[in-house]
Amino acid sequence: MKFLLDMNVPRSLGQRLEKVGHKSRHVGDVGMFQANDSEIINVAQANNEAIITHDLDFGDLLAFSGASSPSIIILRLRNTEPTNLFEKILTSWPEIEQPLQKGALVIINDQKVRIRELPI
Repeated sequence: MKFLLDMNVPRSLGQRLEKVGHKSRHVGDVGMFQANDSEIINVAQANNEAIITHDLDFGDLLAFSGASSPSIIILRLRNTEPTNLFEKILTSWPEIEQPLQKGALVIINDQKVRIRELPI
């Protein structure tokens, strides 16, 4: 799977994802460090990438747009160390992989994983 990491997500998470076979780009590395959320959504959609973020606004934008892509993972974890973020995504992967491929909003918090199929 291909991921576009938002500015608030550490680049090292992308490096960890690449080590297990995923492609990733960080918005800061592709000249989008000042892009707004709508621009990030458009780029991710055009490149068939899922967005990884801490920002709840992405979910609102998708809900109001009625779009069926891109998929978004919103990380709502107390421990935001890259290793913890990676482990949470990895342990959730069996549950979230197919929804992400189809189009989904996935929220991972400390207690559970919530999945909403797109469009919302």
